[in-house]
Amino acid sequence: MDATENLDQITKLPLIKRIYVIEKAIKSIREQEELSRMEEAAILLLNDYQNSYELTAFTQIDFDDFYEARLNLAD
Repeated sequence: MDATENLDQITKLPLIKRIYVIEKAIKSIREQEELSRMEEAAILLLNDYQNSYELTAFTQIDFDDFYEARLNLAD
């Protein structure tokens, strides 16, 4: 189905369903745009994340054993 056929089908819907379709389309566009911007930012910063000591300092402890300290609140 092409865009013209889609639009023809949408115009045949009751108003509330057309509004629903429009809202979903706008939400989809916004989500895709946000993902695109985040992907672009991640690509731009990839070199910094891989090579900057300030950003990678805590990765040195990634493989250290981690023990959770729990408080006993029942006492």
